[in-house]
Amino acid sequence: MTNDKLAGWLDRSGMSRGELARRIKVKAVEWKEPHVATSTTRVRFWLDGQIPRPPLPDIIAAVFTDSVGYRVTTYDLGLGDGAGAKNALVYNSSYTATVEVVADLGRADVDRRNFLAGAPFAALAGVGPSRDWLMNVLDQEPAAGPRVRLEDVTAVKNMFGEFQKMDVLQGGGTGRLVLAEYMNQHVYPLLRRTHSDDVRQVLCEAASEQTYLLGWMAYDDGQHGLAQRYLIQSLRLAEESGNAALGSHVLAGMADQATLLGDPAEGRRLAQAGRLGLARANSPACLADLWCLEARALALLKDKTAAARAVIESEKAYAKARPSEEAEWAAFIDPAYLYGEHANTFRDLGDASAADEHARKSIDHARSQNRARRGAMSQAALAVSHLQRNDLEAAHAAGVRTLNLTRQVKSSRAVEAVHDLQRRMQPFGAHRLVADFNERARELTTAA
Repeated sequence: MTNDKLAGWLDRSGMSRGELARRIKVKAVEWKEPHVATSTTRVRFWLDGQIPRPPLPDIIAAVFTDSVGYRVTTYDLGLGDGAGAKNALVYNSSYTATVEVVADLGRADVDRRNFLAGAPFAALAGVGPSRDWLMNVLDQEPAAGPRVRLEDVTAVKNMFGEFQKMDVLQGGGTGRLVLAEYMNQHVYPLLRRTHSDDVRQVLCEAASEQTYLLGWMAYDDGQHGLAQRYLIQSLRLAEESGNAALGSHVLAGMADQATLLGDPAEGRRLAQAGRLGLARANSPACLADLWCLEARALALLKDKTAAARAVIESEKAYAKARPSEEAEWAAFIDPAYLYGEHANTFRDLGDASAADEHARKSIDHARSQNRARRGAMSQAALAVSHLQRNDLEAAHAAGVRTLNLTRQVKSSRAVEAVHDLQRRMQPFGAHRLVADFNERARELTTAA
């Protein structure tokens, strides 16, 4: 099958096949890939549908980008996905490179491209970004273009709250693609244009907030490789904005993900890096979250004393928080969230009484706010606390409430809480309540 996309771009550029081959050789040398060989015959093969091996697709895209004067991707040329998944794990010191990577990531997300479906979560990929966020100085200016006004950025920031509410109330799987399309059409293009210094700062802040939210939604939807890439790029944009509290907030999300995926030591380290970043910022809510997430990690590391101390530090920090003085992205850091996460900490420490107490407080707050996802996860923590005291009947009742709330949202974390309950009920064998819960859980999985 012929590659009509490549043929179209070749016509648009005005290059002949021989000229394209020549420029590819020159670009390969620039990229320190002198072994790359091409010819007019090879160009014909590509036009006939053959996909060249890496790094040729990215080199070809760079040639067309130089020729037409704006960004052309391997996807535009019909040459596959290029190095997008790998590049999105890199914390690039170049602002310009960061803009291109995050824009490509958003487009790939909306187009459901193959590299995202197979993109794995990379263990320890947060080590470099968290270090560089604390230390880096930036080195490049954005590309020229129509000047961005402060009003443009205000419009972007006004949209953030609506998308965040969508995530909190309906789960990350509900609105992520809508947000990604909005970012592709209205936000990432602004990053490529020229700005005054003050506008550039608030624009990067707004873009970082919403890129973080894309990552968080992907995380909640079980798309962990994609989530990790969004979070790393969000952290880089936060650095560009000069907002240390926002960067710490992004590190909190990275810490949460690392702990969830089985690396609590890395989760703790990321949370600690976030707390260090708050040395130059004031966000008691963010500090409370970071202590909370460190407690979660410490519980899994079986350090009971340190975990309990981290919970206390989280509560002390939140006591100083004033919601009206916090950034909008911190709105979810509230009693429903913190009590729920502390319940999980005490659950993992085997302290059923403390887990029960915190879970019930979280459930009450979540119910008053109609937050089904948080309610489901805290009901699951409550059910586990009952299991830890061998009260299967109470655990079953809380488990059914977990199922009912999980049906109201699209959240892989809530579904995983259900599966975790099933695993924890296994020691009770073929008891009728276990069988009933498993049957109800199967109905949930089938509906999903």
